[in-house]
Amino acid sequence: MTMKRIHLPLTKDARIKLRAGDELLLCGKIYAARDAAHKRFDNALNKKQPLPIDLNNNLIYYCGPTPAGPSGKIGSCGPTTSKRMDGFTSRLLKMGLAGTIGKGRRSQDVIEAIKKYKAIYLVTVGGAGAYLSKRIQGAKIITYSDLGPEAVYEFYVEDFPVTVAIDSTGRSIFK
Repeated sequence: MTMKRIHLPLTKDARIKLRAGDELLLCGKIYAARDAAHKRFDNALNKKQPLPIDLNNNLIYYCGPTPAGPSGKIGSCGPTTSKRMDGFTSRLLKMGLAGTIGKGRRSQDVIEAIKKYKAIYLVTVGGAGAYLSKRIQGAKIITYSDLGPEAVYEFYVEDFPVTVAIDSTGRSIFK
C-alpha cells in the first residue's frame, strides 16, 4: 500500500475520503496535548472561556515530548494511550477538531462522536518516540507552560507517519 501525503489542516472533505487502514504521511501543523492540558481545556469550556488553540480542522496528538537534545528541535515524542482522553474528546470534536493522534482503542462514545462530526482517529507507532521526533521540523509551547511536558505544543511535521484507525464512518482497524 502506498502512503498518502496529507497537507494539514485536515478539512471535512479530506477526512471523509480517508478509510480505516489508510497509511498517511502528515505535513503541516498539529497540536500536542495530554491529560493535564485536556483537563484545563475542559475547565475553560465549563467557565465559558475560549480555548487557547484553534480546533477547527486541526489535529491533537496525544504526546508529552521530552526536552530537545543538543541537535534536535524536540526530544522523544511517542504517542500516549488515547483512551485516557476519551472523556474530553467528544466535546472537542463537536467544536470542530478534525481528529486525534495517539495509540490504542477508543470508547464507543468517542467512535459515535467521530461518526457524528465526520472526524478521524489516527494512530502512530508506540515505542518509536525518537524516530517520530525526527519528523518534527519545528516545536514551540503554545500555552500551559507550567505543565512541563504536558504543556500544549505546536508542532510542524513533515512526513509524520500515521494510520487511520477509525474513519469518519466509524470503521475501525481494531475490529
